[in-house]
Amino acid sequence: MHSGSVTEAPSPSPQPAYRLHAGVALSRPPQITRDLEPFEKAFFLYQRRLNERLALPFTRYFYYKKGTPADLEWKRKIRNRQTAARDIGVYKAHGREGWNDELLVGAEESETQWQVDALLKDAEPPTVGEQEGVVTKKKEEAVERPMSRITDADESGDQRSLNRLLQRSLYLLVRNSDKRWTLPTDVLVGRESLHLVSLMIGGYRSRLIHAQAAERVLVQAAGVNMNTWIIGNAPVGHYEYEFQKKVVGSDRAIAEAGEKVFFMKARIMAGQADMRENKLRLEDFKWLAKEEVEQHVTNKYWSSIRHMLSER
Repeated sequence: MHSGSVTEAPSPSPQPAYRLHAGVALSRPPQITRDLEPFEKAFFLYQRRLNERLALPFTRYFYYKKGTPADLEWKRKIRNRQTAARDIGVYKAHGREGWNDELLVGAEESETQWQVDALLKDAEPPTVGEQEGVVTKKKEEAVERPMSRITDADESGDQRSLNRLLQRSLYLLVRNSDKRWTLPTDVLVGRESLHLVSLMIGGYRSRLIHAQAAERVLVQAAGVNMNTWIIGNAPVGHYEYEFQKKVVGSDRAIAEAGEKVFFMKARIMAGQADMRENKLRLEDFKWLAKEEVEQHVTNKYWSSIRHMLSER
């Protein structure tokens, strides 16, 4: 090497890196209990009838004075259902068929709607007529019926409504400017972390203002008209996407090879999503059950998020 010659240091090659995103799996939990399975329906009715056996013999005069309207009403109902207990269906515990207290496969008595109708009929007041020589009048009060488990949104197929599939968990899915359906997602900004972090400073709990990625994504994606709760301080899953061609940053020191999305879990307590003023260029949204989400997203995306979503 000659003295005075200057050797230029080789320029550093761009280091591969990933663009970090925060995603939110926002869900609406089930609002009602699920439908019973056939075995559960049969077992429920069997337990009711077992309780009926334990309730007999029934001394009605302990509860109803002889000859009163209540006593006459009790006689009318026991002729219909053949038992003193408030049971579903007709069953006589004493007699040659007393042993036959189990339902056959496919019996209508095991269906929930049939049981509801039977209980409502039992609760209806007597019609105008003679009962044991006493003329009674029908009451004007109507028997309240339970609300249907099938909503108007279910019947119309409105997937934007939160008032659908009340037995299931629903997840907010949004459509971005690339026409792809995903969970609400946005890139991390600056030193932003995934969730609100709490620190103990001088005995007081101080919340870092910049640590609000999950909350910010929800607000910018679906507006402020939602009361939400971020569950936990750690992601529940992640999705990795490789670019077809590396994107080199302006400083020539970083080559972005793809994206990594870390998902936080959240619940909606009240309100509704509103895309009209969203800042993430989103075009549409839907509230979908797990199997419906699979129909809208790509196979790779689904394989990454499927275990974060609840079957119910």
